[in-house]
Amino acid sequence: MTAIWAGIDAGKTHRHCVVIDEGGRRLLSRRVANDEPELLELLADVLALGDEVTWGIDLADGGAALVIGILLNHDQPVLYISGRAIHRASEGYRGEGKTDAKDAAVIADQARIRRDLHPLRASDETVIDLKILTGRRMDLVADRTRTVNRLRAQLTGIGPGLERALDLTNTGPLVLMTGYQTPAGLRRIGRKRLETWLRNRKVLRAGQLAETALQAAEHQHTSLPGEKTTARMVHTLAAEVIALNQQVAELDKLIEARFREHQHFDVITSMPGLGVILGAEFLAATGGDMAVFGTPDRLAGFGGVAPASRDSGKISGNLRRPQRYNRRLQRVFYTSALFSIRHSEESRRFYDRKRAEGKRHTQAVLALARRRVNVLWALLRDGRCYEPAPPVGLAA
Repeated sequence: MTAIWAGIDAGKTHRHCVVIDEGGRRLLSRRVANDEPELLELLADVLALGDEVTWGIDLADGGAALVIGILLNHDQPVLYISGRAIHRASEGYRGEGKTDAKDAAVIADQARIRRDLHPLRASDETVIDLKILTGRRMDLVADRTRTVNRLRAQLTGIGPGLERALDLTNTGPLVLMTGYQTPAGLRRIGRKRLETWLRNRKVLRAGQLAETALQAAEHQHTSLPGEKTTARMVHTLAAEVIALNQQVAELDKLIEARFREHQHFDVITSMPGLGVILGAEFLAATGGDMAVFGTPDRLAGFGGVAPASRDSGKISGNLRRPQRYNRRLQRVFYTSALFSIRHSEESRRFYDRKRAEGKRHTQAVLALARRRVNVLWALLRDGRCYEPAPPVGLAA
């Protein structure tokens, strides 16, 4: 049986494929378009070169989705190797030049000699949809954060007291900014009429908000240059934040509806601190198949909550923060651990114990997150929901 390895350097419009044999001899080197007929022709030509083909690729989704889908549909084993790993491995090969053909050859050779590469598998539709939806949500939240920061900067230019007094992440102050942006304008309308105006727009605690805004307006009677133009900008930015809030809320409903269709919904959301959004992001980052990682230690390493050893010579037991991990998954683990401290007595006791040992806040939260990875792993393995005191014989 002839074994060969095919490396694909993925690009936006084209791919380069290099095939090597057991001795590393190059059997094929071809540039093909990201088009199904050409990719199928490449697949047929590669299969004709050997009896057993192992494919390697440097992208796991996005622009490589078509070629990965074709390979998986034809029952081809596909290994993923990151672009950073390819860049580092290239330093060990002859020549300093960088070409698509060289990168594809390095991918093929790494697939041949390494035994720790991540195999790509066909994900179910629910996980794929959650990955798309949660990715879009992250973009919208980032846009909202940037817009709020611009809004704060503009409002500070004409009414610093208003900017300090109002929480521009809440709906009420945002609605207020769509109508009245300057201290002079707020003083003209007065407290009673402003409260009525806010109530007509269904703002909660309209009276309290009106009082807070008027108190801040009374402290500034100076009109600043560019006030009218800046006020228009504040109005526009406030309206944009409100629109982004609505988009995020609608997307949250879609995420929850799709997440509820997954078999692990009840298990994941039973963990204290892991709600619908964080649970959906966990599935999007991991695929939901724990067998891919093998052990909870590998999952913790992938999520960046397990320290990496840095021993050398006589120095041993030296640990440091990992540098290669999934940032998105680490945010899920860390944020859910923070939430669990507030809502779970067990998590609170663990956190307090770590703090008493001299750990800083971040270190204590990361230690809690690492411990929770083991718990979540056991729950998914056993298909059961979280309980403060797990049944005897089933505890992880």
